[in-house]
Amino acid sequence: MINYFLETEFSFGHQEKITHWLNQVIEKEGFKPGEINYIFCDDPCLLEKNIEYLNHDTFTDIISFDYTENKIISGDIFISVDRVKENATDFASIFEDELMRVMVHGILHFCGYKDKSLKEKEQMRAKEDYYLSLRTF
Repeated sequence: MINYFLETEFSFGHQEKITHWLNQVIEKEGFKPGEINYIFCDDPCLLEKNIEYLNHDTFTDIISFDYTENKIISGDIFISVDRVKENATDFASIFEDELMRVMVHGILHFCGYKDKSLKEKEQMRAKEDYYLSLRTF
């Protein structure tokens, strides 16, 4: 079950299609979907979480809390809509595409992918690109 919570002025469509797409990603990675919560917030909210839980005093676009057990993907994914908008501008991307990239990025972390080293970042980006290419919306 994928839930969407809005803690900032933000709305988006295609929730059923997004849920279907993310469930496909999870299944293609050899996992089963559990309870996944997307919490869309603003920069101050995510900065507070970044300081409190990760001891990082920086803005970020996503923080994920992984509760996956026994190949059942579960967790909370906090996304700063402010950061996604800025990233879309910085990368000359469409906001919706950047949002989907960040959303699948969180799922891929739950599937065990990391992004600390250059090699891990390249693998993560390749996976993101692959799954973004499978979207039908």
